Amino acid sequence: MVNKNLQDSSLPQWPEAAQTLMALMHAQGEVARLSEREQLFSSLLVSVNAVLWAFNWETRQVLYVSPAYERIFGRPAGLLLADANQWRDSIYPDDLEYAERSLAEVLVKGAVEDREYRIITADGQVRWLSDKCFINRQAEPGQPVIIVGIAEDITDKKQMESELHRLATTDVLTQSSNRRHFFDCAHLEFEQARKKGTPLAFLLLDIDDFKLINDTYGHPEGDNVLQRIAECGQAALRRGDVFGRIGGEEFAAVFPGCAPDMAMQVAERLQREIQRLSFSHDDQTFGITVSQGLTSLTAEDQNLDSLFARADAAMYEAKRQGKNRIISG
Repeated sequence: MVNKNLQDSSLPQWPEAAQTLMALMHAQGEVARLSEREQLFSSLLVSVNAVLWAFNWETRQVLYVSPAYERIFGRPAGLLLADANQWRDSIYPDDLEYAERSLAEVLVKGAVEDREYRIITADGQVRWLSDKCFINRQAEPGQPVIIVGIAEDITDKKQMESELHRLATTDVLTQSSNRRHFFDCAHLEFEQARKKGTPLAFLLLDIDDFKLINDTYGHPEGDNVLQRIAECGQAALRRGDVFGRIGGEEFAAVFPGCAPDMAMQVAERLQREIQRLSFSHDDQTFGITVSQGLTSLTAEDQNLDSLFARADAAMYEAKRQGKNRIISG
């Protein structure tokens, strides 16, 4: 027979022991589940190819940055957590003012979702980021302003956009502006010149006897001539001038801020560059000439069409007078 007092003093009551055991097992399960969730969250952060970050606006301290920072920026996260300027110093110099201004806008707007700027990685690559940021609205009044964000590498997207734009605006053969893009740019320059009262010149250029070149030496050689003309345009024209191929063997240029005498000097320089060209085909060497029509903006011009018409008439006058010359109209 078991002593009841001994039983009471040495062992817990069985119902209470079972409850304690169940509580311990439940606690262990909760710990295990928390650990699993933490591991899952960590795995997700590692796999996401975007930088999650948190920034204390008042202390200028980066509070958190996800693992993708090291993959995209190529720099240790620990350095950024110690010095927030690590991120700032990575921004492409031309984009720094915009990146800082757009970040500050979050204080007024609460969220800024259209920030795009470039960074320079540790190995010297230039990459594009789409960096969305938000104010943490869960903070209690009087607490520091915490900005959270997500920065995604959009370099591939930007490169694709750039290539699509190039294809839409560039003449495939000569790599100069195509007709549509040239006239879009020319119309903008015309409107700016009219608005500001600044000079503007318009030039048309046509290759002399281009059909004879194709018939004599073949279309591949004709294509080569067109490409070399475009190269001369790039070499002879000024920075900011607009140049493009607007027809088969016809090119055009717009000279913003260029008075008539200066425009003639540019056209003459282009003429000399073209006259220096030399081509070889089956042991035959030949050169080319061009006829140019040049005109300048007047107070009576209401649209670009009037400049185009005068330049076109001047170019055909150059043809009539014997080709290989510049006529101003």
